[in-house]
Amino acid sequence: MADLTGAIWRKSTRSGNGGSTCVEVAKNLPEIVGVRDSKDQYGPVLTFGPAAWRAFVRDVQTP
Repeated sequence: MADLTGAIWRKSTRSGNGGSTCVEVAKNLPEIVGVRDSKDQYGPVLTFGPAAWRAFVRDVQTP
């Protein structure tokens, strides 16, 4: 399990629907990018390596 101590979470600018579909992302940790449901801050967290996260963001932004 990844150590997310010190993670600084920010709400995604792509979250919409009045807050019911929000995710938060923590990119301040070395070697880890965390993604969680903003409504369940103590629930599960997906973790990605920085390169995998960049590829994911690039792919979802590409029309």
